[in-house]
Amino acid sequence: MTATATARTRVRSLPLAALGTCLLSFVCFWVAQRAAHVSMLDLSVYRAEGATALAGGDLYAMRATSANLPMTYPPFAALLFTPLTLVGVPEMRTLATLLNLLLLVALARLSLRLVVSLGPAAPLRGGAFWTRPGAALWLAAVLVWCEPVWQTFRYGQINLLMAVAVLWDLTRRADSRWVGVGLGLATAVKLTPGLFVVLLFVVGVLRARGDGWAAWSSWASWRNEWLRRATRATMAFLLVTVVSAVVLPDDSRRFWTEMIFETGRVGRTEETANQSLSGVLARLLHTTDPGLWWVVAAAVVGVAGLAVAALAALRGDRPVAVVACAVTALLVSPISWSHHWVWCVPALVLLATRVRPRWTAGVALVFGSFALWWVPHAPAPVRLELHQNGWQMLASGLYTLLGLALLGLFAVWAVRTPAGDRRVDAAPAGAGRA
Repeated sequence: MTATATARTRVRSLPLAALGTCLLSFVCFWVAQRAAHVSMLDLSVYRAEGATALAGGDLYAMRATSANLPMTYPPFAALLFTPLTLVGVPEMRTLATLLNLLLLVALARLSLRLVVSLGPAAPLRGGAFWTRPGAALWLAAVLVWCEPVWQTFRYGQINLLMAVAVLWDLTRRADSRWVGVGLGLATAVKLTPGLFVVLLFVVGVLRARGDGWAAWSSWASWRNEWLRRATRATMAFLLVTVVSAVVLPDDSRRFWTEMIFETGRVGRTEETANQSLSGVLARLLHTTDPGLWWVVAAAVVGVAGLAVAALAALRGDRPVAVVACAVTALLVSPISWSHHWVWCVPALVLLATRVRPRWTAGVALVFGSFALWWVPHAPAPVRLELHQNGWQMLASGLYTLLGLALLGLFAVWAVRTPAGDRRVDAAPAGAGRA
């Protein structure tokens, strides 16, 4: 057999090899999760929220599981969770695990689409691997073992669903009738994705100004992809929020006037699992409430992060714009549990295609090492996080520090990207028309 024929055989067999490896990894992961006796606690809370909504109970007075956990999402989330009441708890956990495994593959696939199809026209490190059949399966087989993904499965969280909804939306063709819908629905479930909508409006306005005042006419502005995405996302958010208010009027009034301001319902700020600026500052200052320090830090990082994302988008580097916005949202949120950092999947794909392997391996090690759990931590009323030393605080703030470093790197990339190298309105390969 010639070398060419051998190479072709290998390419043809890649999807089967990737599928087998991915399935083996997923089976081992499932066994490991069961051996660790994961509780899928948050999934049980979601089920209780759906049951409360069906029974006409008070969503925000509800407490679920032995941990006495409250509902923290908008009322639309409770309506979304009502199907969980149709099956028993064991079946629910099995179905949720299977769904999350599929969502992880989808997230890997969408990350590849974002980075390979919508970035600047430049050679990618790793060459043809990123476009080969089965690349998403290889990625999923490895990334299922990183700490944010592990914790997402452990608690039965919806982080992968939210990330997939956002990336599915932002990698759609500009002329898709569904553009903006995924982002709007994700924001209606958890408010954090709303920062992407802000980014879309900012970039849309800047693009319109750059194209001249004539671009502000109704027809011309609607042709602006960024404004169209932002407008449709806002409309989708408002539509389901209004419907939720009609179905659950008292809960909706209470959430939007009271609960939205009670960030303490989500959890303790100083917990090691909180990998946002507020968590790091709380542990650094040995306080349960970093107060003004967090407000200032969040404002500075939020503005800087959005500026980096907007500049990258205007320069045609959508992958950097999307990942920078995601990292910014994680940093400035009052609470960003470690499992919220499933955005490490597109971040690692982006790094792997642009920087030297050792740097990507270093970032992957941070997310795969579970190092933040090596430090003293304990649930209330014990507050060991308030007594960490310097090295312990460093380890318990790894994701936050890495996020800040990534924003710095993205800023350099955005500045260095030629201003004329625009692909912001390009249609992603394989996206198709909806």
